Amino acid sequence: MKKYAHSLVLALAALSVPLSAQVPGGMYKYPAQQQADDALTGDKYAWDFVEGITTEVGPRQAGTEAEKRGREWAMNWLNKHGFENVADEPFMMNTWVPGEVHKAEIVSPFPQPLVVQPLGGTPSTGPDGITAEVVEFESVDALAEAPEGSLKGKIAYVTHAMAASQDGSHYGYFGGARFVGPGLASQKGAVAIVIKSIGTDEHRNPHTGIIRFPDGVDPIPAGALTLPDAANLERMFDRADGPITLKLTLTPRWIGETQSGNVVGEIVGRDPSLPPVLLACHIDSWWNAPGAFDDGAGCGIAAAAALNVSKAGQPLRTIRVLMAGAEEVGLHGSVAYSKAHIDEPIGVAYESDFGADRIWRFESNFRETNPDLHTKLAKSVARFGVANSTIVARGGADINIARDQNTAIIDLQQDGSRYFELHHTPDDTLDKIDPAQLRQNVAVWTQVTGILANYEGSIKGE
Repeated sequence: MKKYAHSLVLALAALSVPLSAQVPGGMYKYPAQQQADDALTGDKYAWDFVEGITTEVGPRQAGTEAEKRGREWAMNWLNKHGFENVADEPFMMNTWVPGEVHKAEIVSPFPQPLVVQPLGGTPSTGPDGITAEVVEFESVDALAEAPEGSLKGKIAYVTHAMAASQDGSHYGYFGGARFVGPGLASQKGAVAIVIKSIGTDEHRNPHTGIIRFPDGVDPIPAGALTLPDAANLERMFDRADGPITLKLTLTPRWIGETQSGNVVGEIVGRDPSLPPVLLACHIDSWWNAPGAFDDGAGCGIAAAAALNVSKAGQPLRTIRVLMAGAEEVGLHGSVAYSKAHIDEPIGVAYESDFGADRIWRFESNFRETNPDLHTKLAKSVARFGVANSTIVARGGADINIARDQNTAIIDLQQDGSRYFELHHTPDDTLDKIDPAQLRQNVAVWTQVTGILANYEGSIKGE
């Protein structure tokens, strides 16, 4: 029996690295392949990062002392783990804070409170609030079609039909209720707007998020109702015999110019003449949650991948990790980083900012210009359940520099089926992260980064 037990142990050990990823003689096909396979079951760096920053710092609203503590914490973590050239690159921004009072209540005909939060950048209603008739719109398109002046003295309410999707595509379409709804409502004469939160959960948690008013349009107070409260309001519209009156009280404020910053750290490569590999995420979160999914996990994944590649030996190219500041409130960090480093070529860039669930699809913008490299990368991560794609990668919010330089971009698409249950809500907490799926992200990022950081040729985007 001992003989057979020993044989079983050897067989299981061999299977710890998939046979499809081995070549004769036990060598690996790809740089950092062993480190990627090890990460799938044993990586602790990403969890250590996201657990630490959510526990020791918590919410990190852009431009505040909390975000500053987050940057300091991240720099300490990077230094502790051996990154070089760790820095906080500051920039100034006009800073909005949510205030203390976030209330909505139906005054008539069915008096009761509703749960609401301010949308990022909204002006205040004043401490006495705004009480007015609320008018329902089934979509942002319906709001756009309302006659000019038809909402004078009224509060607009906009709903939507967003549903969960693996690729998160509903966000871009139905997010218009938040992105452009407030500006449209103001143009129609509304004194305020409330929307059905841009999300897919059933919890009584509002989803906040940034808004922008077009030039020349007066900002009006804007809040997001929880999905259950929005459904309740819609039932009221179905049965009310007359107008519905809503009182909205939001007391955010602008506090002027404050400092934010981008945290950077590097695994320095052997050949400084080769443009670096840029791994990005964002360090800030909204005030209402510690930002585990959005985007503490992403920073943990990027940093873990860089560290894992370094275990295989010093890479050819430098691996630079960018933890951008003030992403949630308008991509200020991404813009500032590109402005500061535009004359420093980037070889290839990608970011993690869609939660911590498994990566399921590989995309690049060099499938046509460098098909061999695209194919090699796609094949290298197939063993982790990642499919190849013909979709051209556009990159995430924090890699403006790659788009500004027209350089190579990769998208490692994460499963977004439950992302918008948590996005911008108080539910964005550490317990929502599945450690096994987080490790799969790290394994994929480690493999892709290992290949790119040791690639000698030109990585040219379309």
